[in-house]
Amino acid sequence: MPDPERPTGRSRLWDALRRPSRSQVVVGILLAIVGFAAVVQIQATEDSSSYAGLREQDLIDVLAGLSGTTQRTQAEIDRLTSARSELRSEAGQRSTAVDQAQQEVDSLNVLAGVVPVTGPGIRVTITEQTGRVTVSSMLDVIQELRSNSAEAIQVNGQVRAVAQTSFEDGVGGLVIDGTLVESPYVIDVIGVSNTLASAMRLPVGPLKQLRDDGAVVEVTELASLDIDAVRRLVQPEFATPDP
Repeated sequence: MPDPERPTGRSRLWDALRRPSRSQVVVGILLAIVGFAAVVQIQATEDSSSYAGLREQDLIDVLAGLSGTTQRTQAEIDRLTSARSELRSEAGQRSTAVDQAQQEVDSLNVLAGVVPVTGPGIRVTITEQTGRVTVSSMLDVIQELRSNSAEAIQVNGQVRAVAQTSFEDGVGGLVIDGTLVESPYVIDVIGVSNTLASAMRLPVGPLKQLRDDGAVVEVTELASLDIDAVRRLVQPEFATPDP
């Protein structure tokens, strides 16, 4: 009969499980690590063994399939990259076309005289002294300015002179587009100032005609001037068809 005070093997095992010593804990951790490594190795062996039994031709087919997949993937990447580039290019072209169209609209508005303009140019002051400035002389001045790339022309701060502007003799001055303007005639012009000034200072042409009319002409180059006079934009009228 066993001694009741002496611990049996089972009781010692149970005590060890409940209160493991430091050395037993270390041994348990090492065994767990070894077991995990063994499982990983077995899994890797099983994965690699799936190709180990293949014949040489089978391996070639597998490699060819992988290569084909890679090529198709690269081709799709190239296609998408090309499509992206084309979309960016089309967007850029549309943006450029819109900008160009807006610039053309702005230029046409200036030429039509329907918007104010600010920029460099010249001021031509024509003062009658011994005679009157004729319609012909004023028309020659305007035409000379236009021929030298005048962007906008304004007379006495009242009238915007454009291609359709009319000039007539009036009592005490000239009637421009129905508005009477009197001497001194101050013509503000926006454009390349030195080119415009040179054209007006030539001893022949409009300058000679104005002097022959008995007027004194002064030309001043300006770094910036404002042309505020605008023409009313007339909307075209369409006939309404009879019902």
